[in-house]
Order: sequence, then C-alpha cells, then structure tokens
Amino acid sequence: MSALLGTFANAALIVVGAFLGLLLRSGLTEQHRRTMMHAVGLVVLFVGIDLAWPVRQVEDAPGVVVLLVALALGGVLGSALGLQDRLERFGDALQRRFASRGRFSEGFVTATLLFLVGPLAIVGSLQSGVSGDHSALFLKGVLDGVGSIAMAATFGVGVAVSAVPVLLYQGAIALSGALLASAWIDPAGDSRLVLFNGVGGLMIVGLGLNILEVTRIRVADLLPALVLVIPVGALFAWVLA
Repeated sequence: MSALLGTFANAALIVVGAFLGLLLRSGLTEQHRRTMMHAVGLVVLFVGIDLAWPVRQVEDAPGVVVLLVALALGGVLGSALGLQDRLERFGDALQRRFASRGRFSEGFVTATLLFLVGPLAIVGSLQSGVSGDHSALFLKGVLDGVGSIAMAATFGVGVAVSAVPVLLYQGAIALSGALLASAWIDPAGDSRLVLFNGVGGLMIVGLGLNILEVTRIRVADLLPALVLVIPVGALFAWVLA
C-alpha cells in the first residue's frame, strides 16, 4: 500500500482544504469569494501556460499543430461521447443522493477536472508507484488543497467529493505502476511527455478561463485529446522524417 501514500495525501489535502473553505465562507462576502476565485483562476492560467509553452521546443514534430489536431479530434470524440454532459449528470446524481445545498454539481465538476486533467496527476502517480517517490503528489496535494479552499467557499461541498475520483484515478495509476514496475519516459527530454503536458496545459488554461468567467469551455469533452496527442505526434514525426 506504500504506492498509494501520495494519492491518499493528495485526497486528504483536498478534503481538508474544502472544509476550511466551507468554514470560512460564512465570514466571506460575495466579493471576497469572487476575488479568491479570480486569484485561483489567474494561477491556473499561469500553470496551464507554463505546461504548454515547452511544446514550442519540440523538434521531431510541429508541436503546436499536433496540439491543434489532437484537441480538435479529441473534442469531436468527446462531444460524440457526451463526456461533459455525463460528468455533469454524475455530479447532479451525487447532489440528489447527498441532498447537498449550493452549487454542488458545478463545484464537483470544476474541482474534479482541475485536479485530474493536469499531467502532474499521471506523472506523479506513476512516480509514486514505480519508484516510491511521492514528492510530486505531495506538491500536487498542497496546490489542490489551497485551490479547494477558494473553490469550496464558492461552490460548496461538491469540491470535497472530488477527492473520491482523485483517489480512484491516481490510485489506479500508482498501483499499475507498482505492478508493472516499468521505467517511465524521461521527463527531461522525451517529446511525448512534452506534447502530453501541452495538451493538459491547454485544458488547464480552459479551466482557468472558466473560473474567471471569461467563457464556458466544455473542457471534459476535450479529454480524449490526452490519449490522441502521442499517436498524432508520432504520425507527424513519421511523415516529416
């Protein structure tokens, strides 16, 4: 079970942060909550841009074009599968089940996507499982915990429930890494990871824009791009070789 230590810590920090947000929100005005969410949105934008920017340095494939194709194809597939609608219906079902008040579904969906879409969730979980190094997930847990304080103050208890998919998703990856005990790609120089980070980074930018209420991007419908970006990049590299 040591492979799950980082995942448990991440989920626990989300719950702690969410309940701190619930405790604080009675003393926070609407303007305070909006300002906190704007601060979170700006940081989310920065993180997303920082993750996506290195794609410009990919040499064996046109990175920006690869991201465009992967996101476009992923968006079509995700829309056809109704991923955004399914996730929102899942949040609504949980709201009915627990009879929660407030913006449960929006909080659950926003927090779940924010905590899971980032490539750090996958890379950190694999690192925990394969090498037993939980430092990446500990860092992610701190970031998620701080974010959940602001989000729970606005959206309510749905943010705390997002710890459940985090536990299942990251735990499954960590256990798979422990069972396979295989070497992961080199994070310092493998273009596949750079492209994967780029897609995840742009999705995080979309989440940041949603949090800032600039627009409403159906980010969940773009999730298949995380699977498609590596084969699309390989295809471009093969064609241009």
